[in-house]
Amino acid sequence: MQLNPQLIDASTIRPARIVVCEPEDPRILSAAYHAQQLGIAAMTLVGAPEKIRETAASLSLDIRHLPIENPTTSNKRDSLAQALHAKRAHKGMTQQDAQHAISDPLCFANMLVATGEAEGSVAGAVYCTADVVRSALQLIGKKKDTPIVSSFFLMLFHLAQHDEPIRAIFSDCGLVIEPTEEELAAIAIAAVDSAKMLLPVPPRVAMLSFSTGRSADHPCVTKVVNAAQRVKAALPDLAIDEDIQFDAAIVPEVAARKLKHSTVNGMANVFIFPNLEAGNIGYKIAERLGGAKAVGPIIQGLAKPANDLSRGCSPEDVLNVIAITSIQAQHLAHA
Repeated sequence: MQLNPQLIDASTIRPARIVVCEPEDPRILSAAYHAQQLGIAAMTLVGAPEKIRETAASLSLDIRHLPIENPTTSNKRDSLAQALHAKRAHKGMTQQDAQHAISDPLCFANMLVATGEAEGSVAGAVYCTADVVRSALQLIGKKKDTPIVSSFFLMLFHLAQHDEPIRAIFSDCGLVIEPTEEELAAIAIAAVDSAKMLLPVPPRVAMLSFSTGRSADHPCVTKVVNAAQRVKAALPDLAIDEDIQFDAAIVPEVAARKLKHSTVNGMANVFIFPNLEAGNIGYKIAERLGGAKAVGPIIQGLAKPANDLSRGCSPEDVLNVIAITSIQAQHLAHA
């Protein structure tokens, strides 16, 4: 497997207990097996044991060291169903509803996280993004004082013109469609925390726009500027440029011409997109034309990590997301 060595090194400092609920899928089981073998995470598999073992046999994997929880027969089932009922009773969930819901592997996995039996979850190779995010929000919930849950991609660039691999955060490219200025500021602050976890140098934030230094007068620009000022008020020592075009954010010579009082100076590594449309287009251009590897979307702002996968993911993609989930759990444990 082609893995990001920095992610692997960081995740092995204190491997977290990570649960996956689609281990009948060969990509998931292969990644879970290698995550445990490499010391990235202590893995728990949720699903039907006979199907998981069939998949393991097809891959020639010895999974005797990987614990399996069958949501229909596990001795944790009743306690998790009770905890689920307590959590969702205010929404009309009955005890019978909870007993039925806990049979779903995604629900079971996230309740393991919610009750502290696991420290993070990864899903989405089979489940759709809407189900993964909804389950995480309902069962794990937002981090205290976090106004909005958002997402980011860890972008890995290593082209011939680069002296060494470049890592950057792109946010939000997966969840929040049209953020308000308050939400955009919250996304930026969360992305800064994510950058501190995953980047080798301090975060330098570019609040992306079609304007640089208020060169355009438009409500879309005003939103970005106001959001940036909220971030500055919350994080006064942060290097951040207000409304800035991508070229000025990434090329020092362009920044010197376009933004005389820049604090980022064309060396941004955290890129905050003004809306989901721009973010989604931006990260896919970086992938397809720029040769970047996009790891994610990774969810930020949850009380405990629960991350989504693309249904087209490779085993390497899954392993990288498990590594990031383990790193997130490490940081939350020391927060």
